[in-house]
Amino acid sequence: MSGTTRSSADLEPRRKRLLFHSWHRGTREMDLLLGRFADATIADWTEAELGDMEALLNVPDPELYRWITEQVAVPDNHQSGILDRVIAFHKARPQ
Repeated sequence: MSGTTRSSADLEPRRKRLLFHSWHRGTREMDLLLGRFADATIADWTEAELGDMEALLNVPDPELYRWITEQVAVPDNHQSGILDRVIAFHKARPQ
């Protein structure tokens, strides 16, 4: 998969921005992990999840990758429902 498969035309600006940033992380691995998750679920995110995703997108790629792939435990200050959903999404859809 080379990029988003979801149109952002029906999304409000905040979701459009999060979708774009999910696909443009800096490393291809993170683009695929977060971008695929966003494509599949962004329309259903709650306001709280939108805020959690904004915070998550500020975490450096290497650190976030280790959390999503469960190589290291997620620090308490970064625990969130959206991160739990990202991890579960990729566990259910191994690539």
